[in-house]
Amino acid sequence: MATMKDVARLAGVSTSTVSHVINNNRFVSQPVKDKILSAVAELNYSPSAVARSLKAKQTRTIGMLLTSSNNPFYAEVVRGVEQSCYERGYSLILCNTEGNTERMGTSLETLLQRRVDGLILMCNDRNPLSEALFLQYPELPIVMMDWAPFNGACDTIQDNSLLGGQCATEYLIGRGYRRIACITGPQDNTQARRRLSGYQKAMTDAGLTLEDSYQIFSNFEFSGGQKAMEQLLQLPEPPDAIFTCNDAMAVGVYLVLSRAGLTPGKDIAVIGYDDIELASFMSPPLTTIHQPTDALGKLAIDTLLERLNAQMTEPRTLVLTPRLVERESVGIM
Repeated sequence: MATMKDVARLAGVSTSTVSHVINNNRFVSQPVKDKILSAVAELNYSPSAVARSLKAKQTRTIGMLLTSSNNPFYAEVVRGVEQSCYERGYSLILCNTEGNTERMGTSLETLLQRRVDGLILMCNDRNPLSEALFLQYPELPIVMMDWAPFNGACDTIQDNSLLGGQCATEYLIGRGYRRIACITGPQDNTQARRRLSGYQKAMTDAGLTLEDSYQIFSNFEFSGGQKAMEQLLQLPEPPDAIFTCNDAMAVGVYLVLSRAGLTPGKDIAVIGYDDIELASFMSPPLTTIHQPTDALGKLAIDTLLERLNAQMTEPRTLVLTPRLVERESVGIM
């Protein structure tokens, strides 16, 4: 494998001159530059990315820690992050925690040992961070997405889940539904609690009764929606509308309704949350609360690079505003 010394020898120049041409960090006359580039091509020389990163003290690599989930929402956010990294000339290293706290710590240490320029963390509240680990790397830019409050100095991107839950429930109430159930995520998940609080606020503001049996904490997965809907259909008076606090659980709800001979939008209303790509292909297409997954990934990378380039000093919390997407899974009572 050719080295910079080989290029310098063939071009008849010093290695420092070769370095200036390759890194484009000092003026070199065009004739000399042409000789060097010709030697690079002849020798098929490729600069060592590792060596360049050590010199520049940057690896142009971003690490991302992701919770284990079959929820397509996470995959769509990762796609947005990866696309944004590619457009900006960065590589992405993705680690999946598999829902395991020990594995989270190991993955985090692995990313830090790889000298990533920054970290994006997108995990649920059930996997608490080892804050002591971050104290070892106080200068490392960190962006947290969809996580509970954290004591470290980092930027946070959050969905306004309370507003989203309120908006979804008010939409159902406005369409004439009164027996409205809410299937939310784990009780120790911040976003799950906030979406449930939005539902409760909308119901209370409308003067509707909050039935305990209509409020179910589940797991934000397909299976969670399925089990919760089975439980709701067994009630003496089942609800006439369901607010599922993510679209993945709405898929499970659809399955149960289909097996019971019921049709969303006709026999029972269903509204989801996230607006994953699958939502518009469900039968009937799912009315849901939209979160811009691609824009979310872009915002995470932009925020991280702003911090990396010292364009920000104080940690920021960026709140996204959800919006309703009307389709066919909610009728009119």
